[in-house]
Amino acid sequence: MQRERALLAVAERLVADAPRIIAANAPDVAAARAAGLAPALVDRLVLDEKRIAGMAKAMREVAALPDPIGAMEDVSRRPNGLQVGKQRIPLGVILIVYESRPNVTTDAFALCLRAGNAVILRGGSESARSNAALGQVIAAGLEDAALPGAACQVVGSTERGLVEELLKREDEIDLCIPRGGEGLIRFVAERARMPVIKHYKGVCHVFVDEHADLTVALRICENAKVSRPGVCNACETILVHEAIAERFVPLLSARFAGLGVEIRGDERTRALGGERIVPASEADWSTEYLALIVSVRVIASFDEAIAHIEKYGSQHTEAIVTGDWATARRFVDECMSSTVVVNASTRFGDGGELGLGAEIGISTTKIHAYGPMGARELTTTKFVVLGDGQVRT
Repeated sequence: MQRERALLAVAERLVADAPRIIAANAPDVAAARAAGLAPALVDRLVLDEKRIAGMAKAMREVAALPDPIGAMEDVSRRPNGLQVGKQRIPLGVILIVYESRPNVTTDAFALCLRAGNAVILRGGSESARSNAALGQVIAAGLEDAALPGAACQVVGSTERGLVEELLKREDEIDLCIPRGGEGLIRFVAERARMPVIKHYKGVCHVFVDEHADLTVALRICENAKVSRPGVCNACETILVHEAIAERFVPLLSARFAGLGVEIRGDERTRALGGERIVPASEADWSTEYLALIVSVRVIASFDEAIAHIEKYGSQHTEAIVTGDWATARRFVDECMSSTVVVNASTRFGDGGELGLGAEIGISTTKIHAYGPMGARELTTTKFVVLGDGQVRT
């Protein structure tokens, strides 16, 4: 099919054009460093051969997904003989407004096209050259498959006024998905006249339960915080059950000291972890640091951990480390975030890792999609009714 051929063509061109894409990316990265962006934010901007190969791999994985368009679901026969079902259809035209990460350009295009949608991509000024180069690759891939170039439009202008104008066009744009910091998402949500998929921030937790294997817990906490601190599924708060706190907190403090991670802790954490731990303020519990900083709190019970997550979390991704499956089951049932993880890192709260090929974004609003959104979440359904002459009485 044409959409699949286009995705495979773009994947091939990404790899072949990697040197040109990297050359276009270099001045974006240099400008970000000169502007004093945090290292974690600069890292999100960088494109190299490995990341471009990963983008191409994600494109191929999306191409291999089952085509959601036209699938019939929930088919049943009514007492009067009518056959009723729901058919999957595209949403239409989707506007993506995003910051920093140029891989969003290819991921968003791939998923929108797989679901039969057209997409308008408006990235931030910090990645303008990178996005322009990627847009050229996408346009060439669409041409290879004889699809119209208008199926994907990469907006070159970085003027904020243009975004405001696009957000008024509810007659031509069916959905808006903002990806970036909380300020950008609130800006879009307050001005958009079309529906908006929202995800304000990623305040993700790891709860180290009293039944946890401490070696496993250390490995998970390290990966969740350190592997890529500038992404939304990085851990920002670690909750430690008081029954194992005397053993675990000193281990965690020592491990994070060697990794350059600043810990902001409550009084009990500071008493157990040493002088290097900074006193945590109330604001720390709801802060998305996007840096090598983590808040740590010793809690008295499972219920207290759930209450903390409900109060300060962002409904993104929460993890528990425990050797007790009854406790794990309770956590899965009682934690209402969009992704709940047992004995693994919060970094798996990602569409690509969860089998979606890539993700268009993460919804933390309980609508038709909750959590990472793939191609299927970019469709809706219409009722199809098949009869053989029935009339309503």
